[in-house]
Amino acid sequence: MIHSSLGASALRARLGDKLYAKRLKRQHDKLTKFIHQGRGVFRIERLLPFDLWLSRILHFTGVKKRMRRNFLDVRLEEREWFFPNLPPAFEGFRLLHLTDLHCDLEPALMPVVRDLIHRAPHDAAVLTGDYRNGMEGDHSAATQAMLALRKALSRDCWGILGNHDPLEMVLEFERDGLPILLNETAEIRRGADSLWIAGIDDPHYFQTHDLAGTRKRAPEDAFVILLSHSPETYAEAADLGYSLQLSGHTHGGQICLPGGRHLVVPCKVPRRFISGEWRHGSLQGYTSRGTGGCGVAARWNCPPEVTLHTLRRGKL
Repeated sequence: MIHSSLGASALRARLGDKLYAKRLKRQHDKLTKFIHQGRGVFRIERLLPFDLWLSRILHFTGVKKRMRRNFLDVRLEEREWFFPNLPPAFEGFRLLHLTDLHCDLEPALMPVVRDLIHRAPHDAAVLTGDYRNGMEGDHSAATQAMLALRKALSRDCWGILGNHDPLEMVLEFERDGLPILLNETAEIRRGADSLWIAGIDDPHYFQTHDLAGTRKRAPEDAFVILLSHSPETYAEAADLGYSLQLSGHTHGGQICLPGGRHLVVPCKVPRRFISGEWRHGSLQGYTSRGTGGCGVAARWNCPPEVTLHTLRRGKL
């Protein structure tokens, strides 16, 4: 519940009455129905504590410790992108991307991530949601861990919410200097040139995103980077003229077969959108394997990542 009436009014004004009401209703539905991923006819989480059973299975098969080591083996991935419409002043611009931290799942993860950030000089940073692991109850541990991590990031830093994140987190993050974009944009200026960061609310479970309205908040000919928690928005984002989409949510599968073949992914997208670079029409995009993980501190054939994107002018 959002305790401050002033805070509630501000969030309502930013999201709009309809999306604000929809989000609060879905937050309530998620908590009372114990919906883990929010969609689908059969939800195993209603019948048994799936994460608990998975943890026990990993323990009894003797791979739990090894999977935890994999979970903490966060990689720094570097990607270079070429755009003919990139403003000249942003040649070589470095954008650090973190996602799906689930900060309260495994305390040992945060120092590892902080060390990687210090080894990755960047001009700006973005976070594409899912700051906590659970779906209900107190989220203060995740909030505090995230705000401590924020100190290691560039002054220019923006986040969005994921399907695990309640609206209340916005006020808590922004009080401590981490702006959250709720179908909003932020402009980065270098001389006469501008680059725009557009952030939408969660399109997966809450479905309170507004891609068209958010795009209109930047000039028509602007270079706009879209932050979307899930890659599910790729087709509409391409139609609306976004230049680059950064997403997470899939964790790349988190526990995969050799070669990174996923067993389960929490959204319906073609395989090429589940992790790594992709393209759809004129839209370029990247789906991170995630910096943390959900449910169980375990990874297999799918290392977690912090991603450093470098922007270049020119054609692929």
